[in-house]
Amino acid sequence: MNSNTFRTPARKAAAATAAVALAAAPVALAAPAHATGGEGRASAVVLRTGLDVSLLDKNAQVPLRTTLNEVQAPESAEKTALSVELAGVDGDRPVQLLRADVATSRATVEDGRTEAHSNLVNARIHVPGLPLLSLIEVEQVTSKAVCEAGARPVAESNVLGRVKVLGKSVELSAGGPTRVEVPGVGEVSLELSRTHTTSRTAAATALQLKVAVDPLKLNVAEVEGEVTLAEATCETPDAPEAPAKPAEPAPPADDEPAGKPADDGISAQSGEEPAQDNLAETGGSSTTPYLAGGAAVLLAAGAAATFLGRRRSRG
Repeated sequence: MNSNTFRTPARKAAAATAAVALAAAPVALAAPAHATGGEGRASAVVLRTGLDVSLLDKNAQVPLRTTLNEVQAPESAEKTALSVELAGVDGDRPVQLLRADVATSRATVEDGRTEAHSNLVNARIHVPGLPLLSLIEVEQVTSKAVCEAGARPVAESNVLGRVKVLGKSVELSAGGPTRVEVPGVGEVSLELSRTHTTSRTAAATALQLKVAVDPLKLNVAEVEGEVTLAEATCETPDAPEAPAKPAEPAPPADDEPAGKPADDGISAQSGEEPAQDNLAETGGSSTTPYLAGGAAVLLAAGAAATFLGRRRSRG
């Protein structure tokens, strides 16, 4: 079984650090304060506590700040530890703060999309001073946050099955907090399925508990603070850049002299097609008229010489 064990600081140092630890306590359901864009972010956690335990013997406070299966992305991650223990608070015995059959958290960032999930099944949570009585028991709680470039962020959370607080079965309401009070033990206030979205972020928390118990046993006078179950947050990544257009080919070089109009086969003066010598079929060229004229002169001279020769022969 996967588990985490934490040891609280020495009691002498606890009083000095209590105020600092309380100021640094995480705020449940807090989406990223400033969207930074880029590749986006996602985070998930199964359990988060911000409790202060007052001790009887030295009138000191011990801050209990712990998380179970907290993951963050850009680097995708997943954790599945099933329990968390605290030592040094309840005498010499460790306090098993949470035990569950399933406790998973996952955060991913890929392809213009960030996503976070947290899931808790058959879980029991205890606080110092109440070793036999569970602060809360749940069958299943889940949260999901999805942020995708070009789409509205989505946050969802669910509480499925029965819920017991300080041994009492309770009906949770989405209209406001549910308060459970047990005489001689304390009071717990529950917020059900809180979600929050902005244009670029989303956050979901399945259950948030405000705790004030006073068991007056086992060297513990009072336990106060908050417990958060199944939290998920995300931040939308920047939209992927559009692929650059290929450069258009340059037009072919113009060999015609500058200023010379294009020859489109139409006379610029009359609009009629210019006369063309159709010499390709006969094999003629521009010297053909001169050759024809020379041949005619020679033919006439030959005819005259023949005529004179005949007259001389008759005479």
